[in-house]
Amino acid sequence: MPELAEHLVLRMRDVRWSEVRELLEPSGLQIREVAEHTPIPGSHWGDEEAGLIGYELYARPDTPVHSLLHEACHWLLMDDDRRRNLHTDAKGTAVEEMAVCYLQILLSELLPAMGRARMYLDMDRWGYSFRMGSTERWFTLDAEDALAHLTNKLSHLDCIAGLHIGTPSTGVLQQYNNS
Repeated sequence: MPELAEHLVLRMRDVRWSEVRELLEPSGLQIREVAEHTPIPGSHWGDEEAGLIGYELYARPDTPVHSLLHEACHWLLMDDDRRRNLHTDAKGTAVEEMAVCYLQILLSELLPAMGRARMYLDMDRWGYSFRMGSTERWFTLDAEDALAHLTNKLSHLDCIAGLHIGTPSTGVLQQYNNS
């Protein structure tokens, strides 16, 4: 596993905010850019980590892309009651957390600057911890519980154009294309 190298992860300043908005805002989640060196509203972890309040996702230019996608995935997997009451802590279960990680990897492929290989690397660099020792090994060999949870939430995800939900070995379970 690569040595933790948080400073090397892809940041929002390295991607087009418009592409992030085009990906996520059709779902009803509004992306809010926060000025550099300003506290991020709704950030569970603080510092440069993305924050969630209701139907808004907050990030700064120094926010890691993986953090923004991770919080967006929590939101995407919630029902409307949880979304309305959401402030800072997504309050998900352990299996939901795994489904969120799985979905953020899938969504990374829909951002041209990111992609799956970069997401694996950035999650490892940030210190995500999986039984298999790396994000990629977990995703390809040990994520059945995450995928099962995710497939139970498919109706929440029909707003993400181009999203393919499936396993690396068995292919697409569900594809959405709103174009």
